[in-house]
Amino acid sequence: MKDIVIIGAGGFGREVAWLIEDINKVTEEWNIIGFVDDDENIQDTEVNEYKVVGNIEWLKDQKLNVVNAIGDPIIKKKIINRLTDSENTYPVLIHPSVIFSDQVIFGEGSIICAANIITTNIEIGKHVIINLDCTIGHDAILGNYTTVLPSVNVSGFVKTEECVSIGTGTAVIQGVKIGENTVIGAGSIVVKDLPPNCTAVGAPAKPIKFHES
Repeated sequence: MKDIVIIGAGGFGREVAWLIEDINKVTEEWNIIGFVDDDENIQDTEVNEYKVVGNIEWLKDQKLNVVNAIGDPIIKKKIINRLTDSENTYPVLIHPSVIFSDQVIFGEGSIICAANIITTNIEIGKHVIINLDCTIGHDAILGNYTTVLPSVNVSGFVKTEECVSIGTGTAVIQGVKIGENTVIGAGSIVVKDLPPNCTAVGAPAKPIKFHES
């Protein structure tokens, strides 16, 4: 079994531990060493029976398999950038229930949770999270650090740039492009391209505010 640590001991980190446990029920592949978290109040404690073994500075000096369970795309990217010179590696984790074709490319560090359907000729970037019960249509491209929250439907030929967050229950129609660092609110319906660095909500989704890039 290969040793692995999970960045982030919060809710999604605990869900990723569960995902790994389910993988191990099929093939005994991973030994969860514990969580890595910068919260000093939880160092050396246990979360769901796994120890918090250190912070990001500690992780810089390790040589481990690492999965980044931080949902916020921009924070997720910043953490990976802090580990640029480390010797850690970032495996792809796919729940055994996921349905996907051989024509899907998964970037390093991606997390694909239970009950997803990922069809064909799809590119999933590095450190992408696809949470529970989503569909990703043909020829979609999900940029690095994208987070897709539960029950999202992404149609064919959709492209997200880097660090996009798609909220729970959102539908994205075919051919739409979503700019980098954009956040789409829960339950939105995206029918037109969205610019970078904005928060968009509604049906149809429209930008309601812009962020600094």
